[in-house]
Amino acid sequence: MNEIESAVLGAVKLDEPWALIESFATYKREHPTDVNRGMDEVAARLKKHGVNVTMHEPSLYLSLPGLARVEAGGKTFRAKPPAYAKDAKAGVKGELVYISSHQPKAISTMFEKAVEDTDNLAARVRGKIVLSEGFANPGLVSQFTELGAIGVIAINPGVDIHWGICTTVWGTPDLDDLPRKPSIPAVAVNRESGDALIELAKAGAEVTVFTDMEEGWFTSKLPEVFIEGTDEPEKYILLHGHLDSWDVGVGDNATGDATLLEIARVLWANRDKLKRSVRICWWPGHSTGRYAGSTWFSDNFALDLDENCVASVNCDSPGCRWATEFINLCMMSETEAFLSDVIEEVAGKKAEGERPHRAGDYSFNNIGLSSYLMLSSTMADRDREEKGYYTVGGCGGNIAWHTENDTLEIADKDILLRDIKVYLLAVLRNANAKILPFDWRATAREFLDTVDTYQKKAGDRFDLSSTRKAVESFTEALAAFHAGIDSGKVEARKANHVIQRLARILVPLNYTREQRFRHDPALPIPELPALSTAADFDKLDPAKHGFARTQLVRGQNRVIAALRQAEELVRSAG
Repeated sequence: MNEIESAVLGAVKLDEPWALIESFATYKREHPTDVNRGMDEVAARLKKHGVNVTMHEPSLYLSLPGLARVEAGGKTFRAKPPAYAKDAKAGVKGELVYISSHQPKAISTMFEKAVEDTDNLAARVRGKIVLSEGFANPGLVSQFTELGAIGVIAINPGVDIHWGICTTVWGTPDLDDLPRKPSIPAVAVNRESGDALIELAKAGAEVTVFTDMEEGWFTSKLPEVFIEGTDEPEKYILLHGHLDSWDVGVGDNATGDATLLEIARVLWANRDKLKRSVRICWWPGHSTGRYAGSTWFSDNFALDLDENCVASVNCDSPGCRWATEFINLCMMSETEAFLSDVIEEVAGKKAEGERPHRAGDYSFNNIGLSSYLMLSSTMADRDREEKGYYTVGGCGGNIAWHTENDTLEIADKDILLRDIKVYLLAVLRNANAKILPFDWRATAREFLDTVDTYQKKAGDRFDLSSTRKAVESFTEALAAFHAGIDSGKVEARKANHVIQRLARILVPLNYTREQRFRHDPALPIPELPALSTAADFDKLDPAKHGFARTQLVRGQNRVIAALRQAEELVRSAG
């Protein structure tokens, strides 16, 4: 850590961030009116320190869950509806069918389909209300909707019921997205209620699902702080996190909002020490609009982001109790070495990265931004097991996530201080690096592994050797590029231009199916998705193999063309 970094990190204090957390712990931030109150408070605290704040006011399409219940067997079961569930105040009645599933054991599996499709699954669920384990998320609800269910009841793993959102539509829908809006009611119940409902399902009982939903357009405040750098002010790192939460949402995400607040305060006071700029945003519509705030920003500043943003950094659930480890951290492969070094220096911990999920305000993949972090520090697996905790999607692993229990005791001052410094150093070092600290050789290695894995699964049913040759050629070009940087033959501005533009080519290639500037559904995206059908031959009816090969020919064309474009860009640097 150099002298500037030490001085800037030394300026971090807990007074202002902890005061914000204590305040946020006193009021809910679900309804846009309450979210706007929180946005105003953030802006007021920043302005008190002389920080300039731009307040955007986008109109977002949101779904606000109200009350819900399930009636069956003469009993009423407590329930919560996910955002975007269909309104069913009058109730939807039908036969209850239980489809056994497994609770996710890792964050990476939380967004997948509930169960594998079988030949008779549609016949079992069509016209019925499905009961299955899991959270009421897009994977579960969309799968059973497609199979013809008229309602879904998700069984949560413990005594609490977790709020969530069930739409696959990313952000405010456009005309193409509207057909994918959920068309059936969905609710979540706890494990005890779920077990009772399973017995009723076995007896062939009917159930009635009630959901009370408010849906429509809401004016939502969105504060932005732009801290201008001295050398390349037009280039910036985008640091962001969501402010709307379920209930008071201390660990998800008042602690993140407080982290952004303190980083904005510190960097504004030390802006003369920034070479590139830092742009900080607090998002509305995360929980009730499937990342509607970050998606609005991505849409409305797309061309500027394309031209000038060098990285996206997501801040969600830092500073939570017992969160001693940096595991399950989302980071694109080109950023992994850089972020791992930061965490080692600040926290003395080894970072364990994983492929970013199709979640968590990663609303910039289709533009092509190198991105790192989503969730923050978390508790060790052994600690979760000792406490009997199951996998959740935030709060440092605390199962208070998305419940009324995510209150002030979930935050931890010492861990918050450490995590603020992790984020601050990551952003500061990114802003001040002479050469942008993203190594595309790591991505090329990932691509080779992906192609080899797909080829092994495809066997002799499809040949990916031409893709592998394209990756190898790109890898050779990258080696020469980095040798040129090391020798000084490739000067810094040229190198940084190439590193940034590679993201615009390779991030969409690896994380999207849609064309650029559109948003993929909120469902898992496999590695190099244009080629992922190669892994599916064993699951397909042999009568469909010819169609799969046709899809792969087209997908391989996309991948090779992008790799050639990337290689040409790299070689143009000299």
